[in-house]
Amino acid sequence: MTDFFRVRPATAQDMSAVAQIYAWHVLHGIATFEETVPDQNQMLERFTQITAQGYPYIVAEKDGEVIGYAYASSFRPRIAYRYTVENAIYLRHDLGRMGAGSQLLAELIRLCEAGPWRQMIAVIGNSANAGSIAVHRKAGFEMIGTLRATGFKHGQWVDTVMMQRALSGGAQTLPDNTDTSPLAP
Repeated sequence: MTDFFRVRPATAQDMSAVAQIYAWHVLHGIATFEETVPDQNQMLERFTQITAQGYPYIVAEKDGEVIGYAYASSFRPRIAYRYTVENAIYLRHDLGRMGAGSQLLAELIRLCEAGPWRQMIAVIGNSANAGSIAVHRKAGFEMIGTLRATGFKHGQWVDTVMMQRALSGGAQTLPDNTDTSPLAP
């Protein structure tokens, strides 16, 4: 059922829809550990920072309406992590299990493999999030581990699931462009 979704690069004009999608997850879900809803301007600032660093940020549309989004960003701030990205995928809460998440993840992987990155990490809030875990497993991610009770949201302890997928040969290949930047403090 993915033939009616269109995945494309996100634009600044999409941030109103992105902010609405994310707000539901902040207020009602446990996929994100954020508890204060960022407004549209904050989402635009995040989008600008992510894309200015060269990371992909994409949206899924159905009938011209943004129904989901995904992006890659730095996994950790230290320089040695520069070839590892963390993904994020959020869908409109009422449109799960229709294939948009899989389609967004597949395109995000394709875009990251076209770049210098060699590993993609999924940090999944809630070990009971079977849908997200299944989408990542289907896309070739391996379960790395579960960090127990690392978040507390909506009156409950929430686990963090770590999954990982190699990109463009992973550790079997060296990065295309050797970065000689000094180490981060």
